[in-house]
Amino acid sequence: MKAGRMLLDLLFPPRCAFCGRLLPAGADGICPRCQEELPRLTGSERESKGEFFSLCLSPLRYEGAVRQGIHRYKFKGVTACARVFGRVMAECAAEDLAGRFDLVTWAPLSAKRRRERGYDQAFLLAQAMSLELGTVAVETLRKQRHIPAQSGLEGAQARRANVLGVYVCPESALVEGKRVLVVDDVVTTGSTLSECARVLLTAGAKEVLCITLAKAGDGK
Repeated sequence: MKAGRMLLDLLFPPRCAFCGRLLPAGADGICPRCQEELPRLTGSERESKGEFFSLCLSPLRYEGAVRQGIHRYKFKGVTACARVFGRVMAECAAEDLAGRFDLVTWAPLSAKRRRERGYDQAFLLAQAMSLELGTVAVETLRKQRHIPAQSGLEGAQARRANVLGVYVCPESALVEGKRVLVVDDVVTTGSTLSECARVLLTAGAKEVLCITLAKAGDGK
């Protein structure tokens, strides 16, 4: 196993999940420079509020190497980053959300976008984070139609209108009476997460909390 890992490292040298630099021996997914310089958020800086979710927490600000890493992860197929990103999110959840949720889920892509990309980045983050926390991510939401990307829209009103009615919760029994934690990659205006939360509350969830890897602006 160890020899196989060494061979893989020779053929595909491990790189920092954020900046993409080659990792020195012993580094676990994040290079020393990023460990030192990542735009980490603390305390109330981590928090974003939404219309239907109680709280969204984000350990990082969406800028610099964080933006680069997420872009490579989402659009360049570097899915190995999910393990590192999930670990960072799990640390945040363990610090600030311990005992506050019963179920982990994610804001899903449409079937069309998932086919184009080959994976659902929020699902991989939820899976990686849950593994770190010793739980499992449960599929509770489905995106029933394809819409323009939130990142291409200006303003909270346009983003809110774009996602209205696009999610459904096919099995309400999964969330009834539960405190649900929704995972996504980036929060900007909170529109995507608010719509997910609205659907989950309508299906019977007791409360919806959210967590993203990064926070853009004042906090899709």
